[in-house]
Amino acid sequence: MKTLLLLVLSMIAAARDATAQDTECVRERAAMIETIKTYARSHASVVGQQGFSERVLEAMGQTKRHLFIPERSCSIAYADRPLPIGLGQTISQPFIVALMTELAEVAPDHVVLEVGTGSGYQAAILARLARKVCTIEIVPQLAETATKTLKDLAYDNVSVRLGDGYAGWPECGPFDAMVVTAALGQVPPPLIEQLKVGGRLVMPVGAEYGTQHLTVVEKVAPDKTTTRAVVPVRFVPFTRSQGR
Repeated sequence: MKTLLLLVLSMIAAARDATAQDTECVRERAAMIETIKTYARSHASVVGQQGFSERVLEAMGQTKRHLFIPERSCSIAYADRPLPIGLGQTISQPFIVALMTELAEVAPDHVVLEVGTGSGYQAAILARLARKVCTIEIVPQLAETATKTLKDLAYDNVSVRLGDGYAGWPECGPFDAMVVTAALGQVPPPLIEQLKVGGRLVMPVGAEYGTQHLTVVEKVAPDKTTTRAVVPVRFVPFTRSQGR
């Protein structure tokens, strides 16, 4: 009887702790959204006078970022800064995630490619906006962890593939939008080929240890694109398979 009582008390305490964490996370997530809005106002030349769309802000506000980092701490997760996720990789700061998502102009019927799954957080944001998300990760441990996290959180419209994202994912495309979360000196031609006419690709372009710019490529015709650099950024380098 005493053992049962201790078990019940332990369960009650655990439930209280979980409720307290949920409350903290909701508060921290709301503060994150306000920070993103403030940054958007001070970066009107980048985001536009209208700021971020309600769809993007809603997706950011509904996605539990703390579940995509090793610490699972709300006070850490919702601060507007990049965070390490292990193996030399990071999860981008929320403002940059929101900005890349906004620039991609994802619609509800879109099929989206992400290169650089990382923790799965950006894929989760895109999944709330698109019909289908195909995401590629070259690091096996990260691909495995992201797959499990996304599955556990019921992101059923996300497919994770282990591999070199430079070649894209032809079987999953063609794509209405693409988001690349690692920096490369040029946009991979295979990605442009798999992008639909009218589609957008958003990625950091630049040297590994030099100047990088968040860049938007629009495919305006089968053999024509337009490119514009949006804002200076600093991303981890684009990793290729050995021998490439």
